[in-house]
Amino acid sequence: MAIDEMFGHEEPIFIISVAARMLGVRTQTLRYYERLGLIEPNRTQGNQRIFSRSDIERVQRIRKLMDDLGVNLAGVEVVLKLLERLQTVEGENHSLKDENQRLKQRVSS
Repeated sequence: MAIDEMFGHEEPIFIISVAARMLGVRTQTLRYYERLGLIEPNRTQGNQRIFSRSDIERVQRIRKLMDDLGVNLAGVEVVLKLLERLQTVEGENHSLKDENQRLKQRVSS
């Protein structure tokens, strides 16, 4: 059974050292990103950071912006906030389209 089948995408399953190894960064880098508010890993009862696949993908996105596009951390923060806002607006747009379709069906019935 694959890890994706065992755990959800948002399920925290990687301790910081494993996450850092997966990402090819130091644990201090992940702690720094957290201090800046770029990532928010979950915590165990013992206050140990644990990362989900979604957290890993977010750090990959951060690294890609920095390494491939030359965006600094302040720019990364702006880009991520804009992407989150875009997703929110797209969700709202989808809901409005669905509601519009329901109203059209009611009117034509």
